Amino acid sequence: MAILELNLTPVVSPAFGGMEFGTAGQYEVLKGTAKGVLDPSNPLNAGIVNLDRAPRNSNGLVEYSVDVAILKPVDLSRGNRRIFYEVVNRGTKFANFWVNSGVMGNDPWGPGDVGTGFLMNQGYTVVWSAWQGDVAAGLGRMLAQFPIPTNNGQPIVGTSREEYTDTGTSSTFTGNLTYPAADLDPTKATLTVRAKERDLRATPSDLTWHYLNPIQISINRPAGYDSGAIYEFIYQAKDPKVMGIGFAAVRDVVSFLRYETADDDGNPNPMTDQGKTAIEKVLALGVSQSGRFLRDFIHQGFNEDEGGRITFDGVIPLITGSRKSFTNYEFAQPSRNARQHEDHLFPGDQFPFSYGVTSDSISGRTDGIFAKCQCNGTCPKIMHMDGENEIWQGRGSLVVTNTTGTADLTLPANVRAYLFAGTQHFPVPNLPPPLGICQQMSNPMDYRPFMRALIIALDKWVTDGTAPPHSQYASLANGTFVSPHSTNFPNIPGVTYEGLVNYLNLLNHSTQPPSIGAPYPVWVTAVDSDGNSIAGIRHPLLQVPLGTFTGWNLRAAGHGANDLCSLTGSYIPFAKTAAERIALGDPRLSIEERYNNHGSYVSSVARAAVKLHQQGFLLEDDMSQIIKDAANGNMTHHQQGLIQDENVTQILKEYS
Repeated sequence: MAILELNLTPVVSPAFGGMEFGTAGQYEVLKGTAKGVLDPSNPLNAGIVNLDRAPRNSNGLVEYSVDVAILKPVDLSRGNRRIFYEVVNRGTKFANFWVNSGVMGNDPWGPGDVGTGFLMNQGYTVVWSAWQGDVAAGLGRMLAQFPIPTNNGQPIVGTSREEYTDTGTSSTFTGNLTYPAADLDPTKATLTVRAKERDLRATPSDLTWHYLNPIQISINRPAGYDSGAIYEFIYQAKDPKVMGIGFAAVRDVVSFLRYETADDDGNPNPMTDQGKTAIEKVLALGVSQSGRFLRDFIHQGFNEDEGGRITFDGVIPLITGSRKSFTNYEFAQPSRNARQHEDHLFPGDQFPFSYGVTSDSISGRTDGIFAKCQCNGTCPKIMHMDGENEIWQGRGSLVVTNTTGTADLTLPANVRAYLFAGTQHFPVPNLPPPLGICQQMSNPMDYRPFMRALIIALDKWVTDGTAPPHSQYASLANGTFVSPHSTNFPNIPGVTYEGLVNYLNLLNHSTQPPSIGAPYPVWVTAVDSDGNSIAGIRHPLLQVPLGTFTGWNLRAAGHGANDLCSLTGSYIPFAKTAAERIALGDPRLSIEERYNNHGSYVSSVARAAVKLHQQGFLLEDDMSQIIKDAANGNMTHHQQGLIQDENVTQILKEYS
């Protein structure tokens, strides 16, 4: 048994102030640790980098421990006999925010934290466990303890690379090192600076640095570079952790909860009910970094446990684009996220990009996310969900098109791909926050209602084979994928369109910095005359718009101007009146020209919401809420430009 010991105790019971949820009743929170062991000679563990060089116990096994948290019905028999496993993101639980539209945080157990309460109302047992071995303690983050391997008893030393950007404007700043320096001799490390990713690396005379200690350096900022400049530090590091254990730890914790009744010490599995395991199916969600982890998890064969059984029945890689993760490497850095400006050259974004096995015209390799699991029947059902930001920053087109850029791929029968049009990476509904380092207001479009409907569909799919809605993504065949320079984005006053994407090249990481090979084709979504994407699942807010909603934004002056602004999209409101639009020179129709009054606007939103409900992309409660928000002016701050009228009350009665 891979899990030797699972010690969990109730820390909040009942949770949420004793609220009752559907037929599941009250919930409670359990927390503790799982202690596991791995046999390096087991073929299912053989791919874990440096596992064979890790310290072993008296039985010749490698030990590790991870934090575990479980949110479950107090009376487990009232639950739906399903685990909803969320892969934590940098040690943080996201499910309450992303699925329930509730409070984000590691301990959202108060009565005001639940949002819609969707997961609890459905009766899910929600499970989290740590997997990332370099997470800093604090703020309730979930931690993993993994061993440090050696080379015949001597420290392992190798080349590691750090990158720093958005470092402010002070004359000096501190750079943290992921791994301790093996030698504090500054001549054995290099520091360069460049304004943009594709610029030549420079070493101006006033760019200086020194070690503060083995895990920190102090950098003196050179003249002529703004806050967005990229600083690259390459050095000899030591003492890497066996970071790939994170994959096996997730596999083994889930497998134990799903299939076993007790650990080696006789402690009962908290998922047992009347002496049997109460779990019939397991769904998994990974958001952004943790979604990339899940794609890697499947690709590297960890959806088969050590007993040859399936780990996850259904998997949702959310907002990942075509990427995997920088986890199962010697000097791994799992928190890196390769974007157009930042962290561009780190591993984790190379072929394979899609689920079925394909041949790569650039690298010459043949592979796929499903390459291993399809051989042993452990491939899960996949609902790949991307926001529009993943088209621009995550090369989402490579999930569904070939690497010659000539045709769409046929996805495996157990894969669906859904694109949430007109959305940024992180949903921030209602009022857009300040501009920050970006040129435009960020995008308030909220795709979480779509997720709830699709989770219901995924559950039915894994339970009885009920087919979910067909994939809704852009494609080459129907013209909704186009070249970044051929979108015909409108010429909106005050808005710069660069046609810039997170371009991708074949990379050789055996050298640092990596050597760069041939480029891959990356497509973006076509837009309408307003600049709104026409591909994918289109929110009523996009179908009946009050502005332009994009998955991209650009960096402002002083912050690497006109590069992509990280994970942020744009919201560019329409003018309120025709006179205002004409004065501005805006080619997009004003609100006044689009909607006769508030009632006609709300009626149009309602029709769009009802159709999405009928197609299976909105639950009835979310459909009604979207209509109510439109009626009450809660959709965006610019909705106040609409005229109120008496028709709204009747519309609400009709549609909700």
